[in-house]
Amino acid sequence: MTATGLGARYWKLWTSAGLSNLADGVMKVALPLVAVRYTDSPALIAGLAFAFTLPWLLFALTAGALADRLDRRRLMLVANGARALFLACLTVASIAGAGSLWLLYAAAVCIGVAETVYDTSAQSILPQLVPRERLSRANGRLYAAEITANEFVGPPLGGFLVASGVAVAFGAPVLLWVAAIGVLLLVRGRYVAERTGGTTIRADIAEGLRFLRHSTLLRTLAIMVGIFNFASSAVFTVFVLYAVGPQSAMKLTDPAYGLLLTASAIGSVLGTFLAEPAERLLGRSRALVLTIVGSLFTVATPAFTANPFIIGAGMLLGGITVSIWNVITVSLRQRVTPTRLLGRLNSAYRLLAWGTMPLGAAAGGVIGQLFGVQWVFVVMGALVVLQLIPMLWITDRRMDEAEAAVEVEATSVDR
Repeated sequence: MTATGLGARYWKLWTSAGLSNLADGVMKVALPLVAVRYTDSPALIAGLAFAFTLPWLLFALTAGALADRLDRRRLMLVANGARALFLACLTVASIAGAGSLWLLYAAAVCIGVAETVYDTSAQSILPQLVPRERLSRANGRLYAAEITANEFVGPPLGGFLVASGVAVAFGAPVLLWVAAIGVLLLVRGRYVAERTGGTTIRADIAEGLRFLRHSTLLRTLAIMVGIFNFASSAVFTVFVLYAVGPQSAMKLTDPAYGLLLTASAIGSVLGTFLAEPAERLLGRSRALVLTIVGSLFTVATPAFTANPFIIGAGMLLGGITVSIWNVITVSLRQRVTPTRLLGRLNSAYRLLAWGTMPLGAAAGGVIGQLFGVQWVFVVMGALVVLQLIPMLWITDRRMDEAEAAVEVEATSVDR
């Protein structure tokens, strides 16, 4: 490995993750597009997305415990193998004329469970592949590949494949997951976290939750992410009503609406490359403050204008700053968490951060119904502004001290 390089094992992981996320992007578009062949009920179509994300609420903590007990690379291999198998079975059923909406639901749940295992293990294995001082760069490059595959290439490819036939649409992700497995098999080595003594899964989960509860720094960041996800979920639940149709404020067509949303994805990719320079030039604390301000433009801009170019610019800026936040905070989390706890900490952190999203969606619907859609943007913008308050406490010094404490502990153990 060169002084500035990330190593061959990292780039193999990067390639495998890109293929896996491309499969995700295709599948997440293909499932609902196929579902409309079985039902025209908005509730049942929306329920498919709920079924896919439900495992993050029900299985995330268990996935974290498994990532700290077993070889993380093998868990990723098994998870992608399971996803390929579930979707292959669905493909065969569709070809045989036995497909149904309920089979789609079952596949969504099973694939969602496998995703919790894959994503938790993938985020936890990274510090075992690259040195801690290069984690920001490693995370940035990995996020760029994931976003490009999942949000840019996957969705339009999924739509094209569905038009070619259900078997093609479901078969392509199966082949992509198999290819991802093949590349990941080239990543040699064992990636098992050190453990002392035998414990139960329940005890392991409790230990991870205690670590998050006792780490004021990580707990504060997790709560902040949960608040932002609550706000953004509320906004984008009702944004389509503000943007699309002749009676809407923006009066966009469906294609124009899709184009507008790509501004955020473009910003997210740019942000993955700007995170490391921002961290180096501004310091982590100032860079995180900047990301909160940038996120405000995504959430609150529609409250003051219906101009699609201004709103698109706000989404672009928000995408950039959200990626910067993710790279900095995920890298920090990987540095300050002992390797043996990283899987459980990641899953507990994500449970808190993502568990607010359905609550935000519900809140956005209620506020929009009672007071009007623009009030959703105003209220959620105020929530984002309030996140500047804890940043008075989250300083570079506190982050440096948290990292130094882990290094001292590691040195003591080595001795």
